[in-house]
Amino acid sequence: MINLDPIAEKIRNALTAKYAARERALQLSRDAIRHCANAIRALHRREFAEAQSLLSAARELLDQLGQALAEHPDLLHGGFVYDAQKEYAEGTAVLAIVMGAVLPHPDDLQIGYAAYLNGLGEAAGELRRYLLDAIRRGDVSRCEDLLAAMDDIYSVLITMDFPDSLTGGLRRTTDMVRGVLERTRGDLTMALRQRDLETKLAAFEEQLGPKDL
Repeated sequence: MINLDPIAEKIRNALTAKYAARERALQLSRDAIRHCANAIRALHRREFAEAQSLLSAARELLDQLGQALAEHPDLLHGGFVYDAQKEYAEGTAVLAIVMGAVLPHPDDLQIGYAAYLNGLGEAAGELRRYLLDAIRRGDVSRCEDLLAAMDDIYSVLITMDFPDSLTGGLRRTTDMVRGVLERTRGDLTMALRQRDLETKLAAFEEQLGPKDL
């Protein structure tokens, strides 16, 4: 009989260890994604310190994820790692842009470039939501800056003309950003025109005085 049993045992042990690492990494990925989602919700509530705290916690989870897969580098290219990195890129980008801070570099975030680019694209959608909330509050002071940031993101994404296998489906994300940008530009234009009209009407009424009204 060939010596298959010890070979099988070694393979079984290796796969058992890989499976355990994968399950651990999957849970860490889910937790990191949840922290990033909660950070974005905190941003929309203008709870910036809470958002930063949640993103810091997500960073720690991503570090643990990398440690869990240190001996299984093939799993680092799994979709669950990419998803967690993309959500982290989105959260950090939205926070930086809303706060008027420097946009973090993917190397500093320790995430893949494809995840970073797609995270930027999804950040544009969250910036639209933040901008619309500002319009509803009657605060358009930074809306043009936010729109300019969205435009900058689109201008970069559209230049990444590489196969989707390299960019994680970036073309689809870029198409989404284009639609979001066009709708947001129209919404902001209408809001600014409405504000200008109200300002002119108020000035006209003040000029006329109460007796003339």
